[in-house]
Amino acid sequence: MFRPVKTRKVYEEIVAQIKKLIVDGKLQPGDKLLSERELSERLNVSRASVREAFSALEMMGVITIRPGEGSFVRQVSYEGMLEPLSFYLQIEMNDIMQLLEVRKILEIETAALAAVRATAEDIQDLHRALQQMVEEVNSGEIGEIADSSFHFAVAKAANNPILIKMMNTVADLMTNTFRVSRQRLFLVENMPGLIHHSHQAIYEAIAAKNPQAARHKMQEHLTMVEEVMIRLKQDRVSSLKGGGSIFLPADKEDQVASS
Repeated sequence: MFRPVKTRKVYEEIVAQIKKLIVDGKLQPGDKLLSERELSERLNVSRASVREAFSALEMMGVITIRPGEGSFVRQVSYEGMLEPLSFYLQIEMNDIMQLLEVRKILEIETAALAAVRATAEDIQDLHRALQQMVEEVNSGEIGEIADSSFHFAVAKAANNPILIKMMNTVADLMTNTFRVSRQRLFLVENMPGLIHHSHQAIYEAIAAKNPQAARHKMQEHLTMVEEVMIRLKQDRVSSLKGGGSIFLPADKEDQVASS
């Protein structure tokens, strides 16, 4: 069922293999995954890598981890309503700009709800995803899995099951576009630090239980990404490198570093 892990970030390969097994129908909703030990032995990887993969999959809403029982593929409700939307998105929404429009509709108010409803565990999940993003970028990766995990952790913190199901519908598309958009965004000078600053601000607003600030910081983040992507799409990377309204003042530019 599984194949040997290829050379890339190990947990990302594990995530990709499990998701493919689900898409192919080889893993069904409710199926129990192999334990961390069994899967690490089967794939010849560390248990830490399997644990990291399971954590990412749980944040994406793909699996449920039940302490003392194991990890299970999630059962998605409202299939008749959501599957046509998922099908449409896979075919039509290849343009990052279109997805950004959808994300603005979903995620700005989601951040405000998260600031009101987040539990201590939710805040820890957000912080963990934020730190994972930093570690990935500092190790030379672009951090799209951690980026996706962060935004799905925000949705989870909003504590609205229907909203989470809607986010799950676009999960694969979001992860793929995070990869493509980050590859392009990182062409811009100081952008890794700016992206980190933006996510940090969202996290701090939610942790402070400030819905107005959370709403504003998420809108600011998505607008920033949209502005840069528009300029990059127009092949005007050089116009960004000199600074501009979307960049922080020089004395506030953050470099991506552990905090």
